Amino acid sequence: MEWNTPADLYCERFGPEFWAEPFNAVSNIVFILASFGAWHSAIKREKLDGTIILLCFLATSIGVGSFLFHTYANLWSSFADVIPIWSFIALYVVVAVIRITGKSPFRVGGIALGVIAIIIGVVWIMSSGSATQVEASTDPLNGSTQYAPAFIAIWAFAFITYRSKHPIMPWIISAAFVFTVSLVARTLDFHLCDVFPIGTHFIWHTLNGVMVALLLQGLIRIEKKV
Repeated sequence: MEWNTPADLYCERFGPEFWAEPFNAVSNIVFILASFGAWHSAIKREKLDGTIILLCFLATSIGVGSFLFHTYANLWSSFADVIPIWSFIALYVVVAVIRITGKSPFRVGGIALGVIAIIIGVVWIMSSGSATQVEASTDPLNGSTQYAPAFIAIWAFAFITYRSKHPIMPWIISAAFVFTVSLVARTLDFHLCDVFPIGTHFIWHTLNGVMVALLLQGLIRIEKKV
């Protein structure tokens, strides 16, 4: 495995230079802002526990990892991009299940199966290499199918909170809609290169940062069941 194999996946990249993707690189600051915003809210609400701290750390890591990938643009930095994203998703799903239901995730039937499905999906994605590609995808969805487990998970949570009328519902549903729009932006990136040279991948980053902020703010507002 050649860790320095160059990657050229997005419209904006015009060469091998460090700053060949300025919009894609700088837009990752939204993840860091989301992390700091959640940290501040958790302190204000006296909810800053170890789990929130870890999720904030992972949110910051998403921004840092993606910045590295859109500057160094090679195989090793693609792992720095992917690993924090899926780590955040996996941890958030488990924590949200526990805090919304007040039970262990292994005692809530379908939700637990959903968590297992996501874990299996992540393992498949990592082993197949679809999440760490170094050449532009040739499929019409521009490689966005790797995020199908996340898309299913967030809409499943949105539906669950809607059915149960849980107070976190507005945050999760808003996050689901934002993620859907961001996924469209990621998918369209290579299709719009000729008419929009900088592409739309930076919109994917920006909206995903907003989604992470919504998810964290909602989680912080869950009252623990007694």
